[in-house]
Amino acid sequence: MTEPTPVPQDQSRFSAVLTPHRSLGPKGFMVLMAAVCVVSFGTGLLFYLLGAWPVVGFMGLDVALIYIAFRLNFRALRRYETVDLTPDALTVTRVEPSGRARSWSFNPYWVRLTLESRIGRSTQLSLASHGNRLVFASFLTDDEREDFAHALSAALSSARSPGAA
Repeated sequence: MTEPTPVPQDQSRFSAVLTPHRSLGPKGFMVLMAAVCVVSFGTGLLFYLLGAWPVVGFMGLDVALIYIAFRLNFRALRRYETVDLTPDALTVTRVEPSGRARSWSFNPYWVRLTLESRIGRSTQLSLASHGNRLVFASFLTDDEREDFAHALSAALSSARSPGAA
């Protein structure tokens, strides 16, 4: 998660970009794949020498499937959400891995921010106004979601105060 960034007063009062956590970078991925290849090749060679040559194909298939799984996971990590609060609107924009963006806009005076605790499941952060509800920041951890909810709640309270204009 990226921290909220202060923006000049004539523009946004609050702006944040929410991104999924990525624990394995490109260099780590290359090291991991090299290790998987070495282990798979070594095991395949051992079985080949023992006369079980068909096992070599399955070892290669394992490497290919692990590679594909990681590439799909990295693609999903390209998803992000932006939250912008201006005097007139609270806008949430979700950008999918494909690049397709979708935006929701709420009146900052009427929107209700809710952080819902759910037993045995992750918390859920949502915005609601005039019968519309948007669940967002679902890829954040519970702690990150709670921190973000406090920051956004403070920004909304500030925007609603009479001296905020």
